[in-house]
Amino acid sequence: MRILLLGSGGREHALAWKMSQSPECEKLFIAPGNAGTAQCGTNLPVSLTDFDGIRNACKEHAIQLVVVGPEEPLVKGITDFLISDPALKDIDVIGPDQQGAQLEGSKAFAKAFMMRHDIPTAAYQEFTLDNYQDGVEYIKTHPLPIVLKADGLAAGKGVVICENRLEAFAEFELMIQRAKFGDAGKKVVVEEFLKGIEISVFVLTDGKNYVILPEAKDYKRVGEGDTGPNTGGMGAVSPVPFARCRPHEKN
Repeated sequence: MRILLLGSGGREHALAWKMSQSPECEKLFIAPGNAGTAQCGTNLPVSLTDFDGIRNACKEHAIQLVVVGPEEPLVKGITDFLISDPALKDIDVIGPDQQGAQLEGSKAFAKAFMMRHDIPTAAYQEFTLDNYQDGVEYIKTHPLPIVLKADGLAAGKGVVICENRLEAFAEFELMIQRAKFGDAGKKVVVEEFLKGIEISVFVLTDGKNYVILPEAKDYKRVGEGDTGPNTGGMGAVSPVPFARCRPHEKN
């Protein structure tokens, strides 16, 4: 199988390293890749948002499987773009379509989805420039700490945990009025703070059948002892020693 992996981070290096070991992998291409992925396959100088370039690479290299690592191209519709091309109708794409990707691309969309389907989640409200003052009033009476989240993608840095109201007011203003996170912060989710240990559980699904993969724990705060601001991720551990989810399939 000839595979195209999209991405350039540590996640893609790990995927490339493992996929290149498979006897099913005839040839592995990575776009744009990094120095690590270059040791596992062939890097291609194609941007993640250059959909035409990705499509041309698929045709030029007779790609049979596309694996999408980052969220940005999924949120912008790369899956829909590729499968809508008649010349690429036989290519398999691992990654949700644009509508499904909104669960990652919009925190407000994800929160509304969870509320609609009775999935436990922290209490929240969402605000934009149009109801900015309502957000200020909401923050005034909200218990502390309080969590402010830029609605869109912000490279993992769009979440701020505020310990006092002065900080919360300042961050709220920076996000909505001063575009701290650009378009991603035009809408802000103000959320209840939940204290505890976080793990991520990963599922591969075709919309009907699914496989649960091993869980992982992200380490996102930059300071020693979780004292600093959130980052895009300071590393991850899998499997998680304190919580094991048994992988299984459902057909």
